[in-house]
Amino acid sequence: MSSTELPGTRTAAAPSPPRPERAVRVADGEELRSVSLPGLTLTVRARPGAEPGLPPALYVHGLGGSSQNWSTLMPLLADIVDGEAVDLPGFGVSPPPDDGNYSVTGHARAVIRLLDSRRRGPVHLFGNSLGGAVATRVAAARPDLVRTLTLVSPALPELRAQRTAWPTALLAVPGVASAFARLTRNWTPEQRVRGVLSLCYGDPGRVTDEGLRHAVEEMERRLELPYFWEVMARSSRGIVDAYTLGGQHGLWRQAERVLAPTLLVYGGRDQLVSYRMARKAAAAFRGSRLLTLPEAGHVAMMEYPETVAQAARDLIADHGGS
Repeated sequence: MSSTELPGTRTAAAPSPPRPERAVRVADGEELRSVSLPGLTLTVRARPGAEPGLPPALYVHGLGGSSQNWSTLMPLLADIVDGEAVDLPGFGVSPPPDDGNYSVTGHARAVIRLLDSRRRGPVHLFGNSLGGAVATRVAAARPDLVRTLTLVSPALPELRAQRTAWPTALLAVPGVASAFARLTRNWTPEQRVRGVLSLCYGDPGRVTDEGLRHAVEEMERRLELPYFWEVMARSSRGIVDAYTLGGQHGLWRQAERVLAPTLLVYGGRDQLVSYRMARKAAAAFRGSRLLTLPEAGHVAMMEYPETVAQAARDLIADHGGS
């Protein structure tokens, strides 16, 4: 989940034998691919198009999320795009990058390298939360790679962040992530998942029992990753740093430079990205479309996938679908 799946770490009095690596869930119709680049390995979750020759799409998750965040939306668009969702460096199944760069620019560079290496652009680019900031940088820096841009609750700078977003920002403070991991070491995976759902969903009751079970299984897997909290902390710091950048490198300035037709999706119950930023974003991205969902939270593509899919379908149809 985006800004979701916030696992902690387990501690033991004595070393325990290594456990077999937990399997990652792959939904029907999906396949996982590994792309190796110098100093970087990225895992891609592919949802091939319904027929050959469909234009490519790339989906980018948010802080603490993974490519699984797009598994509900991707099949709804598989008849018009050939979809792939990437695990950003250190998230999902992608290992940490050799250079340890988890800035928004670092993540954007990883996406650009992925697209360049496979000659897959221009793509219909989707981003949620941190992934929205990353996608904005990609679209501004490399307009040749982006055909359309769909941003769900993008993490763009706010002068007054909501109080419910402060804990995520605090992860950027050195030592806070490790302290939180120690304080919550007795939390069960299900407790963690339910906490994340209450933060990221407008109505956590929309999550099915099966969806909850899958999220708990993924949380259990992440609890065993030795680097997860470091990646969370440094990526959080990367967002905070991006918020403070001014001039041409500022995210709002880069939003103004985006040439791709853009769809913006905001949730009225979003506790991480303020609903009031929707108008500012609509003014910054030239000629953009705005979809506001009053009952949605931070991950509208998971809560209201059909509505988001229809809006994206309309954008793609009007701007070079195939």
